[in-house]
Amino acid sequence: MFSFPKPSVYQSSKCSVTYGVMSHPDPRKVPSKGKPWSTLLAQDFVHRVDLIFPDEVLQLVRDNIVGNPSRAPTFYKVIMSLGQILEGDFFTEYTKAGVLTLYLDKETYERAGLVGQPHGAKGKRGLKPRWVMQLDLRSPSMVHGKKGFDRLVYACKNALSAPVTWLFYSNSKTPIPDPLSRHYPTKYTSHPEVSEGLLIKIPSIKPPPTVLGRRSSLELDDFATDIYEWLSLLRLESPRVNVDDKIDPYLSGYTVPGDPDDGQNQRLFRVSWQGFIPPSWTQQILADAVLSLPSKSWFSLSATSFARGITGDSADCTFLRPPNSLGDYFLWDIRRHD
Repeated sequence: MFSFPKPSVYQSSKCSVTYGVMSHPDPRKVPSKGKPWSTLLAQDFVHRVDLIFPDEVLQLVRDNIVGNPSRAPTFYKVIMSLGQILEGDFFTEYTKAGVLTLYLDKETYERAGLVGQPHGAKGKRGLKPRWVMQLDLRSPSMVHGKKGFDRLVYACKNALSAPVTWLFYSNSKTPIPDPLSRHYPTKYTSHPEVSEGLLIKIPSIKPPPTVLGRRSSLELDDFATDIYEWLSLLRLESPRVNVDDKIDPYLSGYTVPGDPDDGQNQRLFRVSWQGFIPPSWTQQILADAVLSLPSKSWFSLSATSFARGITGDSADCTFLRPPNSLGDYFLWDIRRHD
């Protein structure tokens, strides 16, 4: 495992790469410990998930991963004030079991009267300071009549009273009657979108034996960087990786990594889900892909979480199983510096 250089003002995220061997997952219970499973579960809610694979396994993906509409993740969008999520049955059934994280500008923070910490790196031009505070609603002090909770209620009435849009997901059984229903939520389903198969220039996805034999971190670093860049261009549907790309080299100097004579052309597909997706769902999709797709075929799974910082930085996790793999994998874990 290795990390890229320390980020500067212009590179605020850190990427760690792991090359390892994973055991075959138990279909009856998805693993949660050890990489790559623990890395996926450590993510916040995911905004987008991409599964990339060659055309030879397209039917297997349709049958075992995207064929069942009931497996698509669902979530709700609802307009409520912060005070409303701390009241009555909604607080008891949903909010009480979690941690409330608030990001406030300076003026709102001072009016709220809550205790927080400065958020974000100092010295960035053009960015206004923000404060972040985390309140554990599971704490015994977070009940009506206690000082800590009453202070939060005061902030809701005096500084945080405006209704805002919330994305809502519950991993527990829906209570009857549902406290959410009285706020007229809108339900969304993240249906999978299968992209048209494009003929792509394929580099050597498996690391050369000489690199692994010498255990050279620099050579493995270069290989992992090149492959991650190529996978990222696939996610973006960039024409630079298409077989018929003829862009002027003065406009783009990108070339598919590796020796052009050793590369091959292959038709690839991409399945994408977009919405408010829990990391446990991404973990299950990875397990389904490992169990359903033959080891001779490669695939990659990428999950990008929602951005929290002012600059729009988001966390990203990409898993790659090389072809003819007996459990070998690459894992890129990009973490933002909040």
